[in-house]
Amino acid sequence: MNLLEMTNKDHYDHYKSTFDLVKIFVESNQRKRIKLLSDIESEVENIFMIGKKIFDDFDRKGDDWAAGWLLQVLKRHKPIFFNDKKYNNWFITSSGANINYEELQLKLLEQNFEDADRLTSSYLRKLAGKLAENRGYVFYSEVNKMSGTDLQTIDRLWGIYSNGRFGFSIQAKVLKSVEKKYELLWPKIGWKKDGYWTRYPGSFSWSLDAPEGHMPLINQLRGVRLMDSILRHPAITLRHNDIL
Repeated sequence: MNLLEMTNKDHYDHYKSTFDLVKIFVESNQRKRIKLLSDIESEVENIFMIGKKIFDDFDRKGDDWAAGWLLQVLKRHKPIFFNDKKYNNWFITSSGANINYEELQLKLLEQNFEDADRLTSSYLRKLAGKLAENRGYVFYSEVNKMSGTDLQTIDRLWGIYSNGRFGFSIQAKVLKSVEKKYELLWPKIGWKKDGYWTRYPGSFSWSLDAPEGHMPLINQLRGVRLMDSILRHPAITLRHNDIL
């Protein structure tokens, strides 16, 4: 074995345990992945060194939140990794309405969920049309004409950067778990407590510690029809296997 081969072997051996941990993380189910989050974060130095190799194995058009968590860990501890700016918007997004989702992806990557939520509301108004943009909110009757590609993109990004815990699809899953009863959904996702609506924005939890399905917010004060229309939009039902 020549010197170069020895050097490459030493390099491989040094990082093998990190590669193995990431492989286990990626291949695990949701529950086991959650248990491994802190282990992944503790390996950030090695992940930084081999990060580009790790991301070669992920589909940029996919929605694997394991990649989202790895990126969030690097963003928090090794921002220099993002000197290669493609990692700020590593997942490829699509729009049928000519909307650029780079800002949303960056806010979610940074776990700036409050700003990401406000952006999501503005995108929904834009997707609903000029009348919705001018009035400042969306009517439920405007949801069906929204671009399915865009609703899927928004839903996908929220899932990727929340350990699979936020997004329209997750809200639909939680709704199903409470027998599709919205009066049971609101407290389950933290939008209502002790019979009172959660006050926006100060009383909402803008972190990964929030209840499953807590974000993005929909103006529930206008009733259930708007949210129900979004969760039942064909593009969203396709993403959650038509569970409603």
